[in-house]
Amino acid sequence: MTVKTTHLGGTASDVVVGRVAHGLMTMHLRATELPDEVCFASIKAGVDRLPSGVKMILNSGDFYSSTMGLQNVEMLGRFYAKYPEYADKTFLSVKGSVDVTAGVKPDCSIENMRKSVINIAKALGTHKKMDLFQPARVDKTMSIEEIMNNLVVLLKEGHFAHIGLSECRAETLRRAHAVHPVTAAEIEVSLTAYEAETKQVIATANELGIAVLGYSPVGHAMLTGKIQSVADLPENDWRRHFERFQADNLQHNLSITSIIANIAAQKGATQAQVAIAWVASLGQHVIPLPGSSASERTLENCAAGDVVLSAEEIKTLNAFAEAGAVKGARYGGAQEAALWG
Repeated sequence: MTVKTTHLGGTASDVVVGRVAHGLMTMHLRATELPDEVCFASIKAGVDRLPSGVKMILNSGDFYSSTMGLQNVEMLGRFYAKYPEYADKTFLSVKGSVDVTAGVKPDCSIENMRKSVINIAKALGTHKKMDLFQPARVDKTMSIEEIMNNLVVLLKEGHFAHIGLSECRAETLRRAHAVHPVTAAEIEVSLTAYEAETKQVIATANELGIAVLGYSPVGHAMLTGKIQSVADLPENDWRRHFERFQADNLQHNLSITSIIANIAAQKGATQAQVAIAWVASLGQHVIPLPGSSASERTLENCAAGDVVLSAEEIKTLNAFAEAGAVKGARYGGAQEAALWG
């Protein structure tokens, strides 16, 4: 089977990437961080299945750890030191510019963003430079024009090659792109997170030639069929704090996802692959961004990019997504308030 590919947008429109990206958050934002060899194997599994000249998008953050520290980026520094040949095979996106002392509060001041990118560069070491930098959330105390101007300053200083945004509204994306081309907008896209603003961002990005990185395409594992109750989540699992994973909400949400299981059984695919393939069906510029910390899961996720859904299957899944029958906000509390900047 031919491995499907696509292009990034903005100033990276010439970069060919795998149809499915690889989120690294779960390697370190967990109670017990994984050994390097496990993380390395997971990364290599996704990269090695791609043909020559095609890059794998790796998505990290300078707060991806149980202590909101640089552990995930530091792991990448060790990875590239051990496997320097993988530097050119990967397109590395890193999120930052948040104040972790204040509950991951966005701070897009030039001082904080410069501090963020310098710390990321130090953690990465000399074998790999950050390809794309994204403020993890849009700082709502500033105009997007001011934020973009700050990012352009840092771009010209050589800290990274391309500019991205995360959790931005369509209007914000359009205004940002008018200041400087945006390569990618990272937003949550899944069968259980298909809001009106989600559709508008996808449409605006398509119009402007911007890639969309659709994170959590399997609904934080809710759509995989591997979670049957709250008891399946570890006691200290961060999802226990999300409204959709509260006991009553979760049971309802799991009860309405049988349609995904039915399609998966008919296709000989996993539920996760169907969910990821649906996100990819939203446009060639929409790149699913599932997370993975194990090589077998990485391979399963990446193979979803080659799953072809029929017109009837897409119609059925679209109807499910449009119904918006999921109970509970995506996150709730302060994290919910930081969405759609």
